[in-house]
Amino acid sequence: MSGGVAARTLREAGYDGPLVLVGHEPTPPFGRPPLSKTYLRGEETLDGWMVVPEQWYEDNRVVRVRATATRVDTDTHQVHLQDGEPVTFDRILITTGGVNRTLEVPGADLPGVHQLRTVAESDAIKHDARRGSRAVVVGMGFIGSEVAASLTQMGVQVAAVLPGASPLESVLGPEVGQVMAGIHRDAGVELHSGDEVVRFEGGQRVERAITRQGRRLECDFAVVSVGIRPAVDALAGSGVAVDNGVQVDELCRTNIPAVFAAGDLASHNHPLFGRIRVEHYNNAEKQGAAAARSMLGIGAPYAYLHTFWSDQYDSKLEYVGHVRKWDQFIVRGSLGERKFLGFYLADGVLKAAVGVNRGGDPELDEQGEMAAAGRLVAKRAQPDPRALADETRDLSAI
Repeated sequence: MSGGVAARTLREAGYDGPLVLVGHEPTPPFGRPPLSKTYLRGEETLDGWMVVPEQWYEDNRVVRVRATATRVDTDTHQVHLQDGEPVTFDRILITTGGVNRTLEVPGADLPGVHQLRTVAESDAIKHDARRGSRAVVVGMGFIGSEVAASLTQMGVQVAAVLPGASPLESVLGPEVGQVMAGIHRDAGVELHSGDEVVRFEGGQRVERAITRQGRRLECDFAVVSVGIRPAVDALAGSGVAVDNGVQVDELCRTNIPAVFAAGDLASHNHPLFGRIRVEHYNNAEKQGAAAARSMLGIGAPYAYLHTFWSDQYDSKLEYVGHVRKWDQFIVRGSLGERKFLGFYLADGVLKAAVGVNRGGDPELDEQGEMAAAGRLVAKRAQPDPRALADETRDLSAI
C-alpha cells in the first residue's frame, strides 16, 4: 500500500518521468485491514480498498513489475529481480513491508496451518472456515484477535493460545487486555493464556495442536499469528542502515543518497516519540505519501500523530499516539461496561490514549474525545490525572 500511495502522490505532485512499481503480489496495491475482518467474513470485496483503480496505473504510465526484488545495488542503482532484467533507478523508495514470522515447531507445515498477510492466505482461511468447524488461533495480537473474532462470527469454534495473560496486553496493557479477554470469552472463544503451541499433529492435514502445558486442542485448521519481521533481505550488502527495519530520518531518507523507505519496515525518527517503527494501515498510507514528496525535494518532516483502530465483534478500539512503556494508566468511563477512554502517561507526559466503544475516530471526528486526547499528546501535555478521569471535565479544556 505504501508503494501504491507513493506512486499516486508522485504523479499528483507533478512528477512526469518514468515510474516503476515492483511488487510480488498479483493484486494492485490495497489496504489490508479487510483481510482479517470483512473480506474474510465474505461481507466486502477489496474494490473499495484499492489505492487507485487498476486502470489508473496504465493511464498514468506507471509500470507495474510483478516480481520479487532480491537485491538492491546502491552502487549501480539497480534492483535485481528473481525473474527478469534488473530495474535501473535514479531514486528508490523501499516499501517491502513485513514478512510473517513463522512458528518453528513440528507440524507447522501441515496443510491447514495458515498464516495471514495476503489475499490468497485470507481466501485459504475462508475456505476452511465452515460453520461448526474448529480452529486454533496462535497469538492474540491485532491480527490474531481480529481473525478469532471473524471466525467466531462465521460460526467456527475458536481456541486461542497466547503467551501473555490476555489479548493485546503487550501493546495496550493489562487493564485493556482483560477487557478484550472478556469480549472474546463472552463470544465463545476459549482463551488459553500463558501457554504456547509446541507442535501440530495430523495425517493428511492438521488435526490438533499440542501446547507446552499439555493441552490437546483438536482442530480442523489453525491460524498462526505471531507477528512480522521487516522485509529487508533485498538490502543485504547495499550499505543501507538496518536496525529493526530500515533506518530513516524525519524526511524518510536512509543513510544512502537517493534511497528512501516507508511503511511497516521503516524505523523513522519521530519528533514526539523518538525512533519508532509502526505496523499499521494509517502509517503505511501517510508515510508513503510523505516519502514521495521527499523524493521530489518538497517534503516536510514526517510528524504524523500515529493512530490505528481495530474492529472485533461489535466492539471498536481506537488509539492515538505511541508508547511502549508507561508508569500511569488513567481510565475515564467504565472498564466493566467496556466503554471507556484510557490514558498512558510516562513521567507525567501524556503519550497515548485508547478508546473502547467510546471516543470516536481521532482523524474523522475533530470534536470527539479521542481527537481531543490526540491534541494533548501532540503538545506534550502533562495533565492532572484526576482531570483525565473526571467525566465532568471537558478533555478539550484540560
